[in-house]
Amino acid sequence: MRKHHFGGEAILLAAVWLAVTSVSPGRPGTQEAQQPQEPQEDVPHSHTAGVPAYHKNLPKGALPETQDPKQFPDAVNQNVYALAAKIKKVLYQQPCYCMCDHEYGHQSLLDCYVSTHAAVCSTCRMEAVYAYEQSQKGKSAAEIRKGIINGDWRRVDMAPYNSPAGSR
Repeated sequence: MRKHHFGGEAILLAAVWLAVTSVSPGRPGTQEAQQPQEPQEDVPHSHTAGVPAYHKNLPKGALPETQDPKQFPDAVNQNVYALAAKIKKVLYQQPCYCMCDHEYGHQSLLDCYVSTHAAVCSTCRMEAVYAYEQSQKGKSAAEIRKGIINGDWRRVDMAPYNSPAGSR
């Protein structure tokens, strides 16, 4: 007849239970997680729930300069880069749906204009024109971001931006 010894199994189960339920740093319900968090600098919202990276707030320091519109040979890039330079604070707070946050490490739509990326990307150009037109209507960066997330930028008419600025 065989005797069952449950001592080893009971100790093993107790050890697993303690490991799973023990207090660990940053875990919900622990003392550390309940302590108030220090305010952090504006960090980009990472690509979550299908929304590319963007900044919710403005930075404390100065924003970088956009590329000089005169360096581009075509009217559309000259016009859109000129608009981008006027609304850097707005673009800094917008996501870019060309997904350049993954491909190039961009942290907002502004990064597309700090580089020459927008010169070869119709998504970036349409989003910037949308942001500019909405800001001219008095919309806040948050309201513009909501429109970009909703895909409203896809309805932008780019035709007026295809001719030199002086001819409009």
